[in-house]
Order: sequence, then structure tokens, then C-alpha cells
Amino acid sequence: MKKFGDLIMILDLHRQGLKVSAIARQAGVDRKTVRKYIARGLEPPCYGPRQPRSSLVDDFSDYLRTRLATYPGLTASRLMREIKDRGYTGGYSTVRDVVRSLRPPGGGKPFAVRFETPPGQQAQVDFAQFQVRFTSEPDRVQIVWLFSMVLGSSRHLWGRFALRQTMDIVLACHRSAFEAIGGVPREILYDRMKTAVIGEGEDGRIVYNATLAEFAHHYGFLPKACRAYRPETKGKVERPFRYIREDFFLGGTFRDMADLNQQFAHWLATVANIRLHATTERVVSEAFAE
Repeated sequence: MKKFGDLIMILDLHRQGLKVSAIARQAGVDRKTVRKYIARGLEPPCYGPRQPRSSLVDDFSDYLRTRLATYPGLTASRLMREIKDRGYTGGYSTVRDVVRSLRPPGGGKPFAVRFETPPGQQAQVDFAQFQVRFTSEPDRVQIVWLFSMVLGSSRHLWGRFALRQTMDIVLACHRSAFEAIGGVPREILYDRMKTAVIGEGEDGRIVYNATLAEFAHHYGFLPKACRAYRPETKGKVERPFRYIREDFFLGGTFRDMADLNQQFAHWLATVANIRLHATTERVVSEAFAE
């Protein structure tokens, strides 16, 4: 496994009812690995040194422990925002250390080296499945799909939840993304979803969905399919799915689809797109503005 967050994502997707093959595709591992970690589950936490008694976070330890017991994948930054709303006035590093002590640390092999692209060159697009119980329909579990577009250079993230993955919705999400970012990238990298890629010809060349190809021609971008069985080639869009699950979706309460998208748009504007990106070491919104 790459890190503990990957295990959390696999267990979360399994809990939501996804098949092993679908989980393997989203997590970027083989099916045997998925089965192994589903069977193993969460290992016992490895507790670190006790925090100083005078720490400002002490009053919130029970809250953090309860939240992590319910949603082990919540990020330290997400929990920091939650306890700040409850009166915490200390620093992030203290919260991070406490959160780390309440769940096992990550481990495993390092991530693949990122392939960077210049500004305006590439965006990456994909869908991810979520399951939600809207408060307006508390007796029903609803499957929703998140369309996500990430700009390769700045890592600016745009997304929208939808009930289906129809071509009309796919194209509508593209148009809304183009309007939001104020332009169109030179190329867009896709997973081999049916609304983008039909298959391969006898010569091994990718056969794209004709409607998407016409759409791409109209807007002036080049569609590209990610390499088969190499999900890391579009890691810029798949990694944010895990980030979105852990920092936005887990433990959230949503009235209906409109409320879900409204809260998500607010989170994008106030959290995701103003953060310091760990890979680029730049603030996403500043890199995008430039």
C-alpha cells in the first residue's frame, strides 16, 4: 500500500458496495491487494508519545477520538477546522500530532514520480462513485457520481456531483468547468470510461466516442486516454478523489443534491483551491491565477 489513506479509501469503497475490480481501478492497485486489505481491515492503532498536559488541544481530544473512530480517514486539516469552530486556538502541528497518535501512520512504497505539464497544456478528468444518505430522504442510500477536472500545472480543482454518467451530463460538466476556469486546456486526459473511449482498433490506436470527439473538436482540445492498467498516469485527478472523500465528504451532512454541490463548491473555494499543494509546493489559487 502507498499510505494509510489508501487503505481507508479501499475499506470505504468496499463498505459502499463497490466490486473488487472497481476498487482496484480507483485505488491504483491489483485486485489481489484489494482483497488482502479488505480481509485484514484496520490494524490496531500505534499510539505515539503522550501530548503535553498543557496542550491547547487536550480539551478536544475526546472529540477527535470520536470523529476518528467513526471516520478514520478524516484529515488533520479537516479536524483542525472542526475544532477551531468549537473554540480551539492552538496551532495545526499540535492537532496533526494528536491525530497521528490516534491512528496508525502510513507506510509502503513511495508514489510514482509525477509527470508535470506546462500551464494550459493538460487537464485530467474522471468520475468517482459516492454513496450518500440525504437528510431529505433518510431511508434511502443514493449513489451519486463526482465529475472532477484538475488542471495539470496549477492543480486547480473543479467538480460537480451528478446522479448519472450520461453523455449529456459529461458534456455539461465539461462546459461548466471551462466556464469556471475561463478557458480550455490544449488536451484532456481521460480514464477509459465509455463516454470517452470505446476501445482500441486493430492497429492498437485508441477509438474515442464520436460525440466526445466532436465536442473536443468544437472546443479545440485534444482528448487523450490514459494508459491501460496504469492509473498513476492520471494521478492528478485520482489523488484528489481520496482527498475529497477524507477532507470533505466523510462525516458530512447533506440535505439533497443541490446542497451537496453547494457545500462542495464552497469547500473548493475556501479549502481545496487555496491550500499549499504538497507536490508543487505552491498555493493552488496563486498558481492558477498566474
